[in-house]
Amino acid sequence: MEKAVKEIRLVNMRALDEEGMIVEGYAAVFDTVTDLKWIKEVIDRHAFDNADMSDIVMKYNHEDSILPMARTKGGSLQFTIDDHGLKIRAKLPDTSVNRDIYTLIKEGVLSKMSFAFTVRSEEYDYETDTRKILEFDKIFDVSVVDVPAYETTEIYARSKEQYEEEKRQYEKNKKVHNLELEKEKIKLWLDLQA
Repeated sequence: MEKAVKEIRLVNMRALDEEGMIVEGYAAVFDTVTDLKWIKEVIDRHAFDNADMSDIVMKYNHEDSILPMARTKGGSLQFTIDDHGLKIRAKLPDTSVNRDIYTLIKEGVLSKMSFAFTVRSEEYDYETDTRKILEFDKIFDVSVVDVPAYETTEIYARSKEQYEEEKRQYEKNKKVHNLELEKEKIKLWLDLQA
């Protein structure tokens, strides 16, 4: 299974002072085309239905070297799936790193999220270069990010190469199929002439 990191712009991200350091936003938005430059991607509104979301960590830039910001197992990170997408709400523990990140979110300096996942089911439209994620397998983390890293990851490069090979095979098969149709048309025409 492919593990990918997906960049999504936060929708209605906000910091709520009156309740402690709480942040909210959308880590994923349904039925919206995301242009990854070499392919477009769409998340089906049922993609999270059977995903393993039992232990998700909130991170900064997907960094393992920085302490987690929040976590579902401790109850500081919560998810809601609504008509718009995967909504997150996190109450950040009072640490120096979290105070800094919270301030940057509040000031609008940090306004994007990303999440790491594996895919159970997907479909490709090679005509439009679009990948539709039908079902996630596991969600590993959600991250607040300052500079999107998706295009520079090694995983991205391997995924792009794999997609391009599958597209070449699709186009080859399409040509063979079209040739077979033309042969059948000629044979039918010859049979009608006889």
